[in-house]
Amino acid sequence: MKNRFAGRISAVSVAALLGFAGAAQALEIAWVHSNAAAQSEQRVKAGFEAWLAESGKTDWNISFLDSAGSGEATASNIQDAANRGVGAIIITMSDLRASRAAIDAAVAAGIPVFSVDSGYIDGVVVDVTTNNWAMSSDVSPYLLDQLGGQGNIIFLRMAEHHGTRKRGDVMEDVLKEYPDVKVLAEHNIDYTAFFEDTSRTMEDYAARFGSEINAVWAPWDEPAQAAINALTAAGITGVKVIGIDGHPQAVAEVCKPDSMMIATVSQPFEGMGKQVGQWIEEIVVNGKPADDVIPSKTVYMDAPLVTKKNCQDFM
Repeated sequence: MKNRFAGRISAVSVAALLGFAGAAQALEIAWVHSNAAAQSEQRVKAGFEAWLAESGKTDWNISFLDSAGSGEATASNIQDAANRGVGAIIITMSDLRASRAAIDAAVAAGIPVFSVDSGYIDGVVVDVTTNNWAMSSDVSPYLLDQLGGQGNIIFLRMAEHHGTRKRGDVMEDVLKEYPDVKVLAEHNIDYTAFFEDTSRTMEDYAARFGSEINAVWAPWDEPAQAAINALTAAGITGVKVIGIDGHPQAVAEVCKPDSMMIATVSQPFEGMGKQVGQWIEEIVVNGKPADDVIPSKTVYMDAPLVTKKNCQDFM
């Protein structure tokens, strides 16, 4: 299907699209965060801003809207941006299915929407992400193999984001092939306060299960660290913990020989931010058809497994 923005954006200048009198006017962009407290979102933003500085884009005005982990607030922020008539909308780490009506409003207003790790839905120009199924299929068997295929695990999930939901679904499937691995407890993390919720949950599990806990599967790095903190505070050692994201702190934790963190997956968040900036320049500013610029509706970037054997390569 042809991208609905391709003809519209190539047929008019940016000045006309934005209702400005001349192309020298500032480009207004609304950035809708799912949760600005998430390090992944901050790293995407940092990559985008670094690209802006390198490219000398002093005439791009970015307004940042934090949805604080709420799907309802995400939809409201997208709707607000559409009502303001911005030149483009960027959405990071959201579940766009909950924002269907707001995205339709942006499309109706002729505003291109670019998303990062949010799952493609019709109306969005492109979603740039990593392959969440592939990342989990790397790290999940690695954790279970490091256990020797047997033991007790805590399974932390988060269904409200498409990526973490897919990672958890893969782990659930992988577990079927490891009948000697028992899930002691499963918990869906409250994304509105993910670190605090994980900390409280793991404190409870540490008290209930103690040394029975052999491993913790976490859907991303921050809950993994919260789990490690809670286990350490309870005096529990020797637990194998994995995360996904490859944040600098997590890689450093993996590199510590005695750390419980045994693996993560390195996502190129800064590269995602840079890529979105380049696409906006090509499509919105230079007026190129989206189908000529973007290879597919979902663009996947590489995300390698990081373990204690290769972590120095990612420091």
